[in-house]
Amino acid sequence: MMFSWLFGRRKEQPNTLATLEELNEKIKMLEKREQFLLKKMVAEVEKAKEFTRANNKRAAIQCLRRKKLHEQEVERLGNYQLRIHDQIILLESAKSTTETVDALRTGAAAMKAMLKDNNIDDVDKTMDEINEQTQEMKQIQEALSAPIGAAADFDEVLILRTISIFFLIAVFLHVD
Repeated sequence: MMFSWLFGRRKEQPNTLATLEELNEKIKMLEKREQFLLKKMVAEVEKAKEFTRANNKRAAIQCLRRKKLHEQEVERLGNYQLRIHDQIILLESAKSTTETVDALRTGAAAMKAMLKDNNIDDVDKTMDEINEQTQEMKQIQEALSAPIGAAADFDEVLILRTISIFFLIAVFLHVD
């Protein structure tokens, strides 16, 4: 703030909601002005009719000229309202865009923070540990599932041959 006298003061950023509210108030003011002018136009037409009935054409023409001026002012006010509506739409769109970009920035920052804790070397190391543990678990399961004692003495090949022989005899003799 020491150099504010040299460089000028910082301009405050306008509040979007306050600006939108102010623009809506301006539109209402312009609409009121437009309604007022429309009433004046009707009054001028009525005066022109009265002057025409009274055969005062000059006064009737003056009334119609004032009515024409009011019509031009109403058209100008309509253009002002249109420009303000355009500005409102642009502000609302810019606000939505800003909020979207802010949300994306927040998401990107969160993602960056999460990735800071997890780098590819850590992931590779973890996957290697998981693979080692899986291999050890398979070895333990194989050791536990191996037959022990009397079951280990059975010869599977001999048992399969014996079953095959019984099956062939049964087929040959047609025994069920």
